[in-house]
Formats: sequence, structure tokens, C-alpha cells
Amino acid sequence: MIVLGVNAFHGDSAACLVRDGEMLAAAEEERFRRIKHWAGFPSEAIRYCLEEAGVGLDAVDVVALNQDAWANLGKKIGFTLARRPDLKLVLDRIRNKRERAGVDRLLAEAFPDQSFRGRVVPVEHHLAHLSSAFHVSPFDQAAVVSVDGFGDFASGAWGEGLGSHIEISGRVYFPHSLGIFYQALTQFLGFPHYGDEYKVMGLAPYGKPSYLEAMREIVKLEADGGYRLNLDYFRHHKEKVEYEWENGVPVVGQLYSDALESLLGPARAADEPLEQRHRDIAHSIQAMYEEAFFHLLNHLHAQYGHDALCLAGGCAMNSVANGKVRRHTPFKQVYIQSAAGDAGGAIGAAFVAWHEQAGKENAGASARRFVMDHAYWGPSFSDEQIGEILDQRQAEIEQAGCRIEQIADEAALCERTAAAIADGQVVGWFQGRLEWGPRALGNRSIVCDPRRADMKDILNLKIKRRESFRPFAPSILREAVSAWFEEDDEVPFMMKVFQIREEKRAEIPAVTHVDGSGRLQTVYAETNPRYHRLIQAFNEQTGVPIVLNTSFNENEPVVCRPEEALDCFLRTRMDVLVLGSWFIHRQ
Repeated sequence: MIVLGVNAFHGDSAACLVRDGEMLAAAEEERFRRIKHWAGFPSEAIRYCLEEAGVGLDAVDVVALNQDAWANLGKKIGFTLARRPDLKLVLDRIRNKRERAGVDRLLAEAFPDQSFRGRVVPVEHHLAHLSSAFHVSPFDQAAVVSVDGFGDFASGAWGEGLGSHIEISGRVYFPHSLGIFYQALTQFLGFPHYGDEYKVMGLAPYGKPSYLEAMREIVKLEADGGYRLNLDYFRHHKEKVEYEWENGVPVVGQLYSDALESLLGPARAADEPLEQRHRDIAHSIQAMYEEAFFHLLNHLHAQYGHDALCLAGGCAMNSVANGKVRRHTPFKQVYIQSAAGDAGGAIGAAFVAWHEQAGKENAGASARRFVMDHAYWGPSFSDEQIGEILDQRQAEIEQAGCRIEQIADEAALCERTAAAIADGQVVGWFQGRLEWGPRALGNRSIVCDPRRADMKDILNLKIKRRESFRPFAPSILREAVSAWFEEDDEVPFMMKVFQIREEKRAEIPAVTHVDGSGRLQTVYAETNPRYHRLIQAFNEQTGVPIVLNTSFNENEPVVCRPEEALDCFLRTRMDVLVLGSWFIHRQ
């Protein structure tokens, strides 16, 4: 049975392909369209997944869609009758649902030479989120939590995963949402773009919780573990807020009301300087989120008693909170897959459809046979393909003052690259299959020396050009974690922030945030042998089993193809580019 999972008509449009309960491919549309958080129908991601699996659209049994227009219908009707929102808001939502209904038509337009003969199965948004974490986790039983902005009229859901079954025991419905709280306050701080919440996380350690009491006026905690918003401070429930989800960058209009400025003072414009007040607000936003998050998790542990927890939804990208789960709750194990946000709903929808069908065929029981222990599910390119591209562009490369070498021996390649890193050079590292999710995890990465205190400034000057308060991440050999971090845990997807041991912070200043923390990635010889070997070579040369890892891009989606990596290298001041076994360096 072949299931094509699709996240469409949200930000981070994406597709994945599952065959007989095993995932073969997954990719986000933005990597092909080259527009961040691309929203719309993921035709190019679908095309890649089919090609990777070696099948045509006619072989697909089910297209599982991360959306069900009929879900929570009673709540929708009740809200409309009780609140009587602006008629434009209601009509706009009806029109959006109608436009999203024609998956068969969109497939026919994108693949005119193929025919889809299977079924389209809608999957409720938060069930897809929960499945995207639990059904690919290593756990047979776990508490499961999805928290985000909104999807299918809900902003959160939680319950229990047992075997292949997920039982949802609680939900938070529109208009209440922790994701909307964080997004609205992110806008208030002058970060207006879709997905800017991580900037608030990066800014928070520079402040103090001076506004936490004000935040408690905005978010109220419920006795059942849930939460609700004080709607006086928001617009989304009564006015038409601009939402653009079609074929481009997602755009969300202002979510907060004028009352928020009465509570917190004037909002910051995007071009205004950051003041200490803004840093304190950022700290207080993160503190309030964590207060509500741990309130929910502690309630769930008391209800179910499981040691394991699976997290999904856009809020599960809050790596700072994720890294504190074992300190602030009784949960001992936490699994968050690499695309916890809406893109991950493609995986969840696919596995919900697979388990439902497999359960019917096997008298109600379906076996789980897949664990996502790595994120490398996207396109790859052979040394031969890369060599052909370099041949075609050799004159351009040499004109830029660069030399091309091929180092076929992997050990020699890693030693040479590690020496360049240790020498303070900025290295683009392009290997194997593209990562699934927003994090670069050693296949489409820029890697640097974490020992250099000036490396953040060098990176921002040469390539990134991003806010100085945003930290860079450490990739560390799994076997070395306990010697360098206060927590010893699996973090393959860079989804948790831990405290770096105090005595080690001065050794790796480029990846140590102002509060002594680092958003680490644990690297394994089993799942990424070449990246592991590179870090091991750096360790042998320097005594530090860590490299600074940031995404291979410059104000664009992470590079997907060799041509994009080469373009980024040539237009920036990167020193070295390693494409497979090809080593290109500026002379």
C-alpha cells in the first residue's frame, strides 16, 4: 500500500511517501520553490517523493491530507452563533475551505501525463500532528501533545498513544491558542514575518521576567491542564485578520489589539532599535509559554503516568522549553521529530491513513514498523552529477579565484575539511540526502570552529547578516554529550536546548548563548557517518568534539541542489565548499 502524505494550504507545504508502513521520502516545497515557508499545493515535493520511490501517481492508493474541513464542525457552528463575528471573516473561511477541496484537480494539473486512481483521505490537523510524533517514535506507549496556532478550528490536542492507536482526551479550540499568543507577541516586538518566533526565543535570555504578571493577564491556565486567552488583547476572533496561504510566502496580519499596548506600552516597529524593555518582554513571553506548557505536561503525566512524551505542532519547535521537560516534569523521555510544525502533518496524515487501512486488513491490528531516527529524507546527488556541474561552471569558479579538487578518500576529505575549520575558515558542507525539517543537520550545513569568540561576527559579516542576539548551534558527537552538557540525552534533530557545563563554556564561546545554553545536535556514526567522521577529525586535531553548525543558506531556504550551494558560496565570502567528495577553496 502506498500513501502520499500532504501538507497543503498551510505554511511549510510538504509531502512524504509511505509504502507498507515505511517512509521512503519527505521534503518541503520551499526547498524546490526557493521561497521560505512556501504555502500552497506541494506539487514539486510530491514529484520528488514519487521519483525517489520509483513510482507514478497511478500507484498511489491514498493521498492523505493534513486537513479535515468537517472536523470540529459543532464547535465552529457554536462559535459563529455565539460570537457573531464579522461576516467577512465567516465568508473568507468558507471560501478558503472551498478552494482547498480540489486535491484531485490540483494533482491532475500538476501531473497531466499521469492519473490518480486512489482515494483522498482528510485527516484532522491535530491528529496528524500527534501521529507525526508518536507513530514514528521509538515508544510503544506515550503521552502525546500537539500545540500550535490553529488547524481545523483547534489549537491544541493531547492524549495517549498505545501501540498504533492514538486516543485524544483533550483539546483547545478557536479562538484560544498558545501559538497565537506567541505569534501575536512576536509581532508586537517588531518581528512581523511568518516563523519569526525563534527570534523571540533568541532574544529572551537577554531580558528579565519583568512582564510576567502582565503575561498572566493574557494567558489563563485551566484546571484540566489547558489554557485560554484573554481575548481583549487579540483581534483574530472578531475581525478579518489578513491570511495569505496561496502559492507563496505566508502572510499573517496583526493579531493583537490596541489593548495590548495599554498593557505593555507601545509596540516596537521593525526598524526601531531593541531596548531593554523589549528584551524583558521577550523573556516574559517565553516564561509564560513555559508556564502554560509545563502546566499541561504535568497534568498529562498525572493522568497517564507514562515516562515517554511525544510532542508536535508549531510550538514543539520551542527548543528552549523542550530542553527543560525533564527538569520541570516527571517525563523521562521526549521525542520530537525534525519537522514538528505543519510540514510534519504530511507524515502524520500518511501514517494515520496507513494504520487505519492496515488495521482494517488485519482484524483491527496494525504493526508499527518504522522509527524516524534521522532526518535525511530529501534529494541526493552523486559525485558524478556534482562533477558535471563543476565542469560546466569551471571558468566561473576559477574566475572567482577558487580551486577545485576531488578528494575521493573520505578520511582525507574529513581531515582536510577539519583543518580548514580549525584554521577559522567558513565551510559549506553539502552531503547526501537533504534534511527533512527546518534544521540543517550536517548534510546542508555551514560548519565553523566553535572555539572562536569572534565566529558569530565573522559568520554574520560573511554570510548570514542576521540579528546579533541569535545564537548558533553546536553539533556534537553523541558519545561526548555528558562531558560538555548538563543533560545527557538524544537530540538528533536539534530540538532541545541544554545548559553547557560551566567549566566548558569558555572553550566553545561561538556556540554558547548568553545564558550558558546551546541548542545541540547529537551526531551518530550510524545515521550520518561522514558528518560524524568530520567532527571526529576536528576532535582529533583540537580536542573539541563539536563544530558550529548553521544552515547552508543566505536569506533563502536551505540549499537543496549543488547549483544552489555553489551559487551561495560564490556570492558570499565563504572560504571552502565541500560538495560530496569535491573540495573547492578560495585561494
